[in-house]
Amino acid sequence: MSAATVTFPVDVEATTARTTTNTRAERGHRVALIALLGGTALLYVWGLSSSGWANQFYAAAAQAGSKSWKAFLFGSLDQSNFITVDKPPASLWVMDISVRIFGLNSWSLLVPQALEGVAAVGILYATVRRVSTPTAGLLAGAALATTPVAALMFRYDNPDALLVLLMTAAAYATVRAVERAGVRWLMLAGALIGFAFLTKMLQGLLVVPGLAAAYLVAAPTGLRRRVGHLLAAGGAMVVAAGWWIALVELWPAGSRPYIGGSNTNSILELTFGYNGFGRLDGSSNNGNVTGGGGGFSSDQTGLTRLFGTEMGTQISWLLPAALVAIGALGWLTWRRPRTDGLRASLIVWGGWLLVTGVVLSYAGGIIHPYYTVALAPAIAALVGLGAVALWQARARWPLALLIGAGAWWTFELLGRSDWTPWLRWVVLLGGVAAVAAVLTTRSVVLVAGTVAVALLAGPSAYAVQTASTAHTGAIPSAGPASSGGFGGARGAGGAGGFGGRGGANAQGAPPPGTAPGGGTGRPNGAGGGAGGGAAGGLGGASTVDSALATLLKSGSYEWSAATTSDNEAASLELATSTSVMSLGGYNGTDPAITLSAFEALVAQGKVHYYVADSGGFIGSTEAQTSTAYQIQQWITSTFTAQTVGGSTVYDLTTGG
Repeated sequence: MSAATVTFPVDVEATTARTTTNTRAERGHRVALIALLGGTALLYVWGLSSSGWANQFYAAAAQAGSKSWKAFLFGSLDQSNFITVDKPPASLWVMDISVRIFGLNSWSLLVPQALEGVAAVGILYATVRRVSTPTAGLLAGAALATTPVAALMFRYDNPDALLVLLMTAAAYATVRAVERAGVRWLMLAGALIGFAFLTKMLQGLLVVPGLAAAYLVAAPTGLRRRVGHLLAAGGAMVVAAGWWIALVELWPAGSRPYIGGSNTNSILELTFGYNGFGRLDGSSNNGNVTGGGGGFSSDQTGLTRLFGTEMGTQISWLLPAALVAIGALGWLTWRRPRTDGLRASLIVWGGWLLVTGVVLSYAGGIIHPYYTVALAPAIAALVGLGAVALWQARARWPLALLIGAGAWWTFELLGRSDWTPWLRWVVLLGGVAAVAAVLTTRSVVLVAGTVAVALLAGPSAYAVQTASTAHTGAIPSAGPASSGGFGGARGAGGAGGFGGRGGANAQGAPPPGTAPGGGTGRPNGAGGGAGGGAAGGLGGASTVDSALATLLKSGSYEWSAATTSDNEAASLELATSTSVMSLGGYNGTDPAITLSAFEALVAQGKVHYYVADSGGFIGSTEAQTSTAYQIQQWITSTFTAQTVGGSTVYDLTTGG
């Protein structure tokens, strides 16, 4: 018999059985993924309209952008383009287009964020699965979907939903780039980070060290090429972010809106000041944790801040488990080749978590608890990767430590509230059962079930509670009210309607249809604190008296009215679908216009009324030096006051 005719016996039945088993497993994972994404979508869209406009500040800007392409481009608060919001406009662009297509309502404003959340969960699953297993991807996706602050912000019209989606997509592109030293994937990651910058400026750049370090360490090519590829990705990031910055900076200031949040009408100042270093040290009209300025900020700086009463129940449920995962994965992959994919992912997610976590922990400017949503993908990915890698490596004691840390801290967090007190004991028993299962059995089903209870039951319950509660205002908070714990005393709550016309009550907004102008009075502001359970705070959703709305809609003027601050202007715009001039920006102290320039606009008949701001000046202890205050003094001394629907109004067309 020749060598060419040699045959070997093949176990056809065994091969067929393995193929069938693999096919069934793939189908099971596919069904589980569909269930995860479907459940996430249901969680994020159920009863979405109960929050009304949510944050009326961004709702008004979306309305303006849907009516004016110039307002769309710059992110103006009003369609006549007097002033911009204090963030770049990328998140507004998504809502602007939705409102243009479907009209202005709660669904057109909030569904885009819900879809961004579902997409983020799906991308995180795909990212984790590429270096691990579908089970790890599912665990990571479920952990992200059920993080309470994620359930809050993916149902809200703040920029954070798009920010998280773009950063998660950049992590996926980086993981793809690391696999084969793919410069195109790396440049895509850079471009995504650039658009994250156009969503929330410097916060979007906090993930860059982790992404860059992963490629520099693990990409399968020479060091010179790795450095060159990173420079190319940096160029893509600069182009993606810089085109809009350059456009705004070079556009003649007299023909564009004032840059809200800046002192000098400069987008660069806004970038590096109010939305940059001002967030770290409380400078640039930002306010700080020691009480300087007029910021609204967590006062619990330090390493325990993320675990404290303001931020703990928002994000920290699985943070101890994620920190254990960083150490355990580092130990597992220490001797692996430089190009190991799991270690590269550890650098991506670990770098993301550590850099962003330290910045949020020590920042002394305006840092709201919901900013912690930026940590959710990293925590979820580390838990998914760590749990599965340790199980596969039969590292039972490290895995037991990971599960025990997560269950113990969940037990502690649930003890901060009187809401469903029995749940914490279920979690504790689930944690004990999960640890016992890990140490004594090889049953994947038993381990998976107990781990799900230990790690996900607590945050899932808070996420459901969050989704079933209406939230409004600029400082929303996830979950029921909480207190206690280490990290400092519970922070003071924001006053509902502070800077607006009166907030919703502590558990919700006026229903759609009554919030934007259909009411007959002002509800008392009762925005909650950042300690949990707050429906809103600063700039809460408000009602505008129908008589006042009718008055402002009379006549045809470039601005139907002027008022002191953005939130006051936003409520009036949403009630009337007209342009309202915010003289002092978000805090009422931006030098957006001089008294002489405002007098000229009044003389030209471009501004019809002035509506006194019920919240006064909220952003500075030296408000009387602001130009908005000077304008207010001129109006009150020159024109006659009248009361319309409980508001003090001045007709600026009467000649004084």
